[in-house]
Amino acid sequence: MSRLKALGFLFVFLVPATLPTAVWLGAQTGWINLAAWYPLFFLFVMLPLTDYILGHDPVNIAQTDERKISQQVWFKALTLLALPVQCAVLVWSAFWFANHELSPIGVVGWLFSQGIVGGILAINTAHELIHKDERLEKAFGGILLTTVGYYGFKIEHLRGHHVHVSTPEDASSARFGQSVWAFMPEALYRNTKNAWKLEAERLQKLGIPVLHWRNEMLGWTLLWLAFCAAFYLMLGWIGLGFFIAQGFFAACSLEIINYIEHYGLERKKLADGRYERTTHLHSWNSDYALSNLLLFQLQRHSDHHAFPKRRYAILRHHEDSPQLPGGYAAMFVLALCTPLWHRVMDPRVRKFKEQLA
Repeated sequence: MSRLKALGFLFVFLVPATLPTAVWLGAQTGWINLAAWYPLFFLFVMLPLTDYILGHDPVNIAQTDERKISQQVWFKALTLLALPVQCAVLVWSAFWFANHELSPIGVVGWLFSQGIVGGILAINTAHELIHKDERLEKAFGGILLTTVGYYGFKIEHLRGHHVHVSTPEDASSARFGQSVWAFMPEALYRNTKNAWKLEAERLQKLGIPVLHWRNEMLGWTLLWLAFCAAFYLMLGWIGLGFFIAQGFFAACSLEIINYIEHYGLERKKLADGRYERTTHLHSWNSDYALSNLLLFQLQRHSDHHAFPKRRYAILRHHEDSPQLPGGYAAMFVLALCTPLWHRVMDPRVRKFKEQLA
């Protein structure tokens, strides 16, 4: 990997920087309620346009270098750094929100913006961390998820989604023809329910009651309640409302990304009733250079599902994986426009299935 690309992963911290940038723009122009939407403009207008200008990055690390690169401290340190940055930005954002009078449009814009920032900085980084074996990385991942109140993802994603991906049993795999608006509430509910169920089943196998200190879901719930109490004590009901709302929007952003990553793809059911092994053919792939740097290469999702423990720096691009026509930022906007989504994506799903037949 070039030194330039290794440094490029610092771009992820441009995402939380959009919030103070929005405040500065509001102060300079006097349009603070409009400026509250700037992070969304940056992520869903400026980023996709820049993605298309800069183009693709299909280059893979030489297999002989993968082990050496994956062990470099730099790549691990960047993901761990996300936790203090997320906490600092969240507290600063809450204080700013509570101490400035915004119109309803400004309030919605700021909460949406903070939620999307959390979806990228907290949830996306946590996704990388919870797949690792080290306790420190797993713990940081869990805390990051708790800052947005979607800590069940740590359990359901590993023990549910990666087991059932691209099958009807998976709450995070959208069916062909399903809209994101139908998918999202169902995914939020089912994934949260599944997390509690999976943890209860784990404890049952160990002969431990559900109400036990080893119940991971209870532990993360207590930490989330502690966060709620802290924001209430700092800023009252406004602080508590801010914390809960930004977490909800962050969780919604995650499920929209889940919708994009697996829409319409299916694993074949074998004669014995089991499904075929998960490969790089069961997730949508995108190799747009800039958005991959901003997302710790989450868009090389096909390789991630084939090799879940691979560190983001060495995830591979597969030409024969189903390819998205844009980066996640562009696809996020497209998914919200249901007729356009189906017009663009449904023919691609059909064509890919014909190629596999």
